[in-house]
Amino acid sequence: MPSPSSALSTLRPDLASSLEEFDLLADRQNFIGIKAAPVIEVGKASGTFGRIPIEQLLQRRETRRAPGGGYSRGSWTFEPDSYACQEHGAEEPVDDRDEAMYRDYFDAELIAAQRALDAVLREQEIRLATMLFNATTWTGAGLTTAVTLEWDANDTAAAIPIHDVEGAVRKVWDATGLWPNALIINRNVFRNLRNLDQIVDRIEASGAGQAAKPGDITPQILARVFDLDYVLIGGGAYNSAKEGQTAVVSKIWSDEYAMVARVATTSDPKEPCVARIFHWAEDGSEIGGTIETYREEQTRSDIVRARNDCDEKVMYVECAHLLSNVTII
Repeated sequence: MPSPSSALSTLRPDLASSLEEFDLLADRQNFIGIKAAPVIEVGKASGTFGRIPIEQLLQRRETRRAPGGGYSRGSWTFEPDSYACQEHGAEEPVDDRDEAMYRDYFDAELIAAQRALDAVLREQEIRLATMLFNATTWTGAGLTTAVTLEWDANDTAAAIPIHDVEGAVRKVWDATGLWPNALIINRNVFRNLRNLDQIVDRIEASGAGQAAKPGDITPQILARVFDLDYVLIGGGAYNSAKEGQTAVVSKIWSDEYAMVARVATTSDPKEPCVARIFHWAEDGSEIGGTIETYREEQTRSDIVRARNDCDEKVMYVECAHLLSNVTII
């Protein structure tokens, strides 16, 4: 059956706000993609834009002005680039009979909204993790390094993560003249890092000798150890098995990689950064997911839909350095 037109659907901000009360959404707090690739709002679903080459951002210019003369003016040469937002969505039916049967136990409509929204946002997180932890995009000595001594909790004395991250930081600086501000890792790697001697020793040395327990080492403390602003920890999971088969729980962000990156801190599209999410709101989309409902009478169901309209894009590969082989797999 064809989908109903947008005129027949009803926006449900009440459901969207109610979802925040669900404990199940705690898992979504482990989604870090939107922090690694902050959002740019765009006025068209697709379009082109000019990207300033890294080398021109650092180009020297004559600034002396002679009496009666003019000032030097920038003459940027832009590299053409483009984006194309794609609508993503998921629906959940709420059968009239089921809703009546279980009304005393849970709000079926709210559960349906949660499931639909989770499907949309989880897929976006997977797309972003695949885009950034990508050894095909980040290739060559200037963009990727294989860690020699894995950050493995079974050999806490051997690993040198501070040296590994510092080497990646300097690679980004060498390529861009910009200091990276973030380390992107998954939760398993984070838990390993908290047990490594080099990390613990650095924390204890700065804390007047007090013993550092793994549970006391937060992402903020780890960021200070690496002299970065952020440590972004992806903890989301998905079922990688085909439908109908036994579940295979897989990590969205791989154990194999860590990324040192310059992530955007403003909405300025000219800010050099590793990646962005382009979001088109003209058709009612919200970056966190729009919730709406419509009636499907032939199945005696209310259909709950979640959707958003976006494009995820690497902006400057030079603004990140990918570390591989960080965990024994």
